[in-house]
Amino acid sequence: MNVSGQAFRTIWPAADGAAVEIIDQTQLPHAFVTARLATLADTAHAIRAMLVRGAPLIGATAAWGLWLALRADASDAGLAHAHATLLATRPTAVNLRWALDRGRSHLAPLAPGARAAAARQLAVEICEEDVALNRALAAAGLPLIRAIAAKKIPGERVNVLTHCNAGWLCAVDVGTATAPIYAAHDAGLPIHVWVDETRPRNQGASLTAWELLNHGVPHTVIVDNAGGHLMQRGQVDLVIVGTDRTTATGDVCNKIGTYLKALAARDNGVPFYAAVPSPSIDWTLRDGLREIPIEERSAREVTHLAGRLADGSVATVGLTPEGSPVANPAFDVTPARLVTGLITERGVCDASEAGLRRLFHKV
Repeated sequence: MNVSGQAFRTIWPAADGAAVEIIDQTQLPHAFVTARLATLADTAHAIRAMLVRGAPLIGATAAWGLWLALRADASDAGLAHAHATLLATRPTAVNLRWALDRGRSHLAPLAPGARAAAARQLAVEICEEDVALNRALAAAGLPLIRAIAAKKIPGERVNVLTHCNAGWLCAVDVGTATAPIYAAHDAGLPIHVWVDETRPRNQGASLTAWELLNHGVPHTVIVDNAGGHLMQRGQVDLVIVGTDRTTATGDVCNKIGTYLKALAARDNGVPFYAAVPSPSIDWTLRDGLREIPIEERSAREVTHLAGRLADGSVATVGLTPEGSPVANPAFDVTPARLVTGLITERGVCDASEAGLRRLFHKV
């Protein structure tokens, strides 16, 4: 995608071949800053502190982390240590485990001297696969928007509501939930996006809005609690969200607040879709509410907020009374019964075991 006219991905090999570089998403939208990851510790910090975030990008970053780790220690113990260190960074997004397990299975049979080069090649492959998956997902989701546009007065916009950031910043490129939106915009369809601010980290207001602005997609930032009101007034045609983990039965785990959007959509007859690239499907789980681990993050994400002051400087301010207890669950689970369908790289299916098996032939 483009940033001020220049093409960027979210992660790429450094020109000197000694590291990888990332967009530091904690600095957006007030500053565009890149960071250099040269060690396993750098990579683990980037994932844990959310310099990179979004399930597909977390997986890709972990793959690069294996390469960085094995350059320093390619022994069996070094591989095991790298796998465990990166797996512990964040518990909810299944892409992390998927990439690390894939890496371990591929690298463990190799001689230690061959592992680092093989890990680098695998990281490149995972990144390229992610881009291809999300391009296919965009193509699969575009007909949903076309169908809505066809029922409207010519020129009348299609209003899509999204939550958190499931754009190109959550992936290596292209994105997930916003991929069909970009495809619709690029195809000339009149589309407008309602962007949930997505407290507590404001990843809608800070990241999705920044992305859409750079790409020229019409959008409006709203507070999280405005979504139901807009649906009641007929101002939302479609909801598309991302996922950090989707069960084999179609339960969708996504950024906290997604479940409430699904409830409002169901009450108002608004189609609710989740964009689900296949690496984010956890085929081992059947009950999202009971089986998906929900990450509890720092209270400071709730109690403090960074913003730009009138003089252009960026400051962090406190929001809550000092001493008030805080809970900060990062995700919630939307049961499959509330999900109209799942948009995957292989097409759109019902949010059900049968629907997923039809596309992916899982038994």
